[in-house]
Amino acid sequence: MTLRTSSLIAVSAALTFVVGCSKTPDAVPGTASLAASQGAAPANGATSPVPAASTSAISGTVAETMDAANYTYVRLDTGKDQVWIAASQFPVKVGETLSVVPEMPMENFHSKALNRDFPLIYFVSNVGRNGQAPAATGAPVPAMMTSRTGAAPAPAPQQVEVGKIDPPAGGMSIADVWAKRDSLSGKTVVVRGKVVKYNAEIMGFNWLHIQDGSGSAAEKTNDLTITTSDAVKVGDTVTVTGTLATKKDFGAGYAYDAIVEKAAVKLQ
Repeated sequence: MTLRTSSLIAVSAALTFVVGCSKTPDAVPGTASLAASQGAAPANGATSPVPAASTSAISGTVAETMDAANYTYVRLDTGKDQVWIAASQFPVKVGETLSVVPEMPMENFHSKALNRDFPLIYFVSNVGRNGQAPAATGAPVPAMMTSRTGAAPAPAPQQVEVGKIDPPAGGMSIADVWAKRDSLSGKTVVVRGKVVKYNAEIMGFNWLHIQDGSGSAAEKTNDLTITTSDAVKVGDTVTVTGTLATKKDFGAGYAYDAIVEKAAVKLQ
């Protein structure tokens, strides 16, 4: 029998802005965002996986395990190799047999939470126990990004009532930012909106999506991604001041046509 636990953040949710978790029993769904969250970062400064991901499950015996913040790190002995995996925290003991799909490989990965380097580690969304195969979810998506081309998508529904929110004095609407993004690239923008998604401590910043009731969900111009050192929560109405970046590419196919970086965020 396998254990199913809820994922974070995320994380989770669809990446869309979050990872879509399988509803299949006998799996431990997690979130691939943990690859960059809780202060963890690639040791070589890279922000994207280097080896190719796989959709084929690997199985092994738990040889070593440890928890850090909300995550569990496991060294699997496959009989041929020693494989490190990490997932949203779940109970596990040395000697148990696990099966995982190695969705997001990271080379030269440094975990600040553990103060430990991993030459190669796989971040996974599902873990099967005792011979049960994990539910395949496809390549994972970090919580603050969506693998895509074109405009950044709105996050998965969070049941947040947005309504119409007027732009701040001297600022503009989210729709205007999208419409003028090319001319605004590299410049300071000021916007106001409601937080519809929030992920803390990803690659050194907190990540949020805001909406103000402007723009088109169909055209994906109703949502703006922000990185900041300020902490907020879903449902907060905030005024954001930061530098707009366009065509921002984090590698591995993760890119944004518009993102406000290193922003100052104030509650309204």
